[in-house]
Amino acid sequence: MPIEVARFGVGHRRPDGPPGSVGVRSQLIHSDGRGTITEVAFARDARVEPHSSPDTTWMVVIEGGGWVAVAEERTRVAAGEAVLWPADVLHAAWTEHSEMRAIVVEFAGPDDAGVRGLLDGMVRDASADARLAGPVDAGVAVPIHPDAPLDEPRDGEPA
Repeated sequence: MPIEVARFGVGHRRPDGPPGSVGVRSQLIHSDGRGTITEVAFARDARVEPHSSPDTTWMVVIEGGGWVAVAEERTRVAAGEAVLWPADVLHAAWTEHSEMRAIVVEFAGPDDAGVRGLLDGMVRDASADARLAGPVDAGVAVPIHPDAPLDEPRDGEPA
C-alpha cells in the first residue's frame, strides 16, 4: 500500500469556513465515516460565528492564538492548547490582533466518554486518584476496591 500524503497550509486552503465565517481559510486533510481532520487558518480579526455541530470536535491550536467560546464561556487560546467543542453545544472562535492556525478534528457523534476503555478491556475509575478498574467481564467492569494495591510494575516480567 503506498504512503498517502495530504498537503495543507499556504497554497492549499479554500477561502471558506462554516456559515458566517470571516477571514477564515481551511483545507480538508481527511474525511471518512469516523470524522474529519481540517487545517483552519484565521487572519487578523477573523471569526467563526457561534454554531453547533452534532459531532464532538477538538480544535488544536498549532500557531498564533485567539479566542474561543463554548456555550456562554469564553477564553483565550494559544499554540500548544486544544479546546473541546462538545456535540450540540454552541461554539465559536475568533482572532483580534494576531493570526491563528489550528487543526480541527471532528469525531462523528457525541463523545463516548461513558464507554471509553471498554474496547481495550479496562475502564477508568471516576475517582480522583484515577485508579484502573479491573478487567471487563462479559462487558461489565469488575470494580477494584479504592484501597487495593495497584499491580507491581514488574508483574508478569521474568525474575
